[in-house]
Amino acid sequence: MRRRIMTPDISETKLATRGFHVKSPEARDLLETVGETFLKGYGYAMEACTVAEAEERLEQVPTRFRGFAYEGAGMAFAILDGMPFGGGRVEEFLAGRGGRHNYMIYVGVGWAMARLPRFLWPKAESLDPLLRWLALDGYGFHQAYFRTDQYVHGQYRDPAFPWPADATRPYANRAIDQGIGRAIWFVAGTDAERCADLIDRFDPSRRADMYAGAGLAATYAGGAAEEELLTLRERAGEHRPLLAQGAAFAAEARVRAGLVVPHTRLAAEILCGLPEDRAAQVTQLVRPPQPLRDGDPPAYELWRQCIANEFVSLGGVTQ
Repeated sequence: MRRRIMTPDISETKLATRGFHVKSPEARDLLETVGETFLKGYGYAMEACTVAEAEERLEQVPTRFRGFAYEGAGMAFAILDGMPFGGGRVEEFLAGRGGRHNYMIYVGVGWAMARLPRFLWPKAESLDPLLRWLALDGYGFHQAYFRTDQYVHGQYRDPAFPWPADATRPYANRAIDQGIGRAIWFVAGTDAERCADLIDRFDPSRRADMYAGAGLAATYAGGAAEEELLTLRERAGEHRPLLAQGAAFAAEARVRAGLVVPHTRLAAEILCGLPEDRAAQVTQLVRPPQPLRDGDPPAYELWRQCIANEFVSLGGVTQ
């Protein structure tokens, strides 16, 4: 009953419903399967009696799409944590098999934030101090995906986003922009030219974060052939280092979870100039040590910049 009442309708994942560009039947099927799998993972978590029970079902999802199922489950557990007597599921999920999908689960938490009233949002200090910004990436993706006219075509930005409630709050909109850029890959139907056209309509100060998001989506979700990835790299121009950073995050997410597929390798080679395992390794070599001392900019942004600079210094990416 809980799954029936709280699971979004599958029709909401159809490109025709969303009004997104259809590049080809293959690209449409890919993006719709991503959406359907997200909802499948969400449903598994909603109806499971325990986190372990949900994990068993999530592990049966095909390799290419399993991460999206874990993302959906992260959203569901975050929503349940916001309900009366429902705390602790996300923490338990991350401590178990979900730990291999931590990037995706934090993004799922951001989806939950977009659906929950603000007084039910998780407290920032309860989340990993480095990865909590991925929740706002997820929030930005959700808003651009479901409120496309406002957030993508209208280029809306919240003038006073309220989370987190500490000195790092000024960074919130930048993390949200990374999610909007990731969603633009879906809005564009994995068409690299259209994706770049949409990003380039935004204020120049926002484009670097959006190209990072697009690079992450192109590498994790896929949908683009070699020539199209070369086009995305060319169109990114001065933002190529952060395009590579986003692609490296995607490579790390798939390598960490054991979900590497051919398009991961191809995108990492083109956008990062390195095989996916080495691109993933770069993200960990410069990862900030714990415990974090966060400030403005937060450690997460310093980490992203270090990753981007590494790709420039290695010669695989030019500014």
